[in-house]
Amino acid sequence: MAAPFRTYLDLTNTIIRELNEVELTAGTFSSAVGLQKYIKDAINRAYFDICTAEDKWSFLSAGDPSNDYYGNTNIETASGTRWYDLRSSQTIANEYSFVDWENIIVTEEGVTGKTAPFEIHRLQPLSINNWQRLYGIEESRDKSSSQTYGIPKRVIRVPENNKLGLSPIPDGKYKIYFYAYSQPTELSAHGDTVVFPKQYTSVLLAKTRYYVHQFKDNMSQAQLAEVEYQKGLRSMREQLLEPFPETMDDRRSVYV
Repeated sequence: MAAPFRTYLDLTNTIIRELNEVELTAGTFSSAVGLQKYIKDAINRAYFDICTAEDKWSFLSAGDPSNDYYGNTNIETASGTRWYDLRSSQTIANEYSFVDWENIIVTEEGVTGKTAPFEIHRLQPLSINNWQRLYGIEESRDKSSSQTYGIPKRVIRVPENNKLGLSPIPDGKYKIYFYAYSQPTELSAHGDTVVFPKQYTSVLLAKTRYYVHQFKDNMSQAQLAEVEYQKGLRSMREQLLEPFPETMDDRRSVYV
């Protein structure tokens, strides 16, 4: 049966009740101290354990995972522009936790005014250093009047997962499709909810119990809770990992 609780307060009070401690309310939640505060922190720790256990959880998809033939998000290029933010608002909180740099493609499909047939090309991923080493002579000066423009063939990755570069510089409008996954947001207010389906809150509670039992030096119960957590995590992997192509294959398009 699916667990009925989803809010941060509900999750916290579930563990508090198991320990026969005084439950928190919406009014007392932010001022929790002692064991109550530890339980709140343990829930967040367990939450991030789950969210970071896999790179490609469907619930962290940057776009609609049911409509991601080429990728779950995209950007549109502009003629003469090499660098693009992966998100319109660039803060640390908005950076993607994972970008699949091996499966970034370029196509004119989706560009206003363009008609089929469309070509589709996978872009070769390069670090900034490798791009400069291999193509620095011809491409190191973005503003050079002699700069070669064309259909992008390479994508220049940055470690922070917040922007990408294209090589050569686009000579027009193209769609760049890619798979990206967001960072989870820490639970803070009493009404905050987790991002994964509610039937898996039992997995989060199992990991929370592991931390709480460790804190109370009850190692046998902590071990049992860890076994329950790992079992639940396996179930989540079976059900919630986003289907992900090893190679792009689109018979509607010309693939290079």
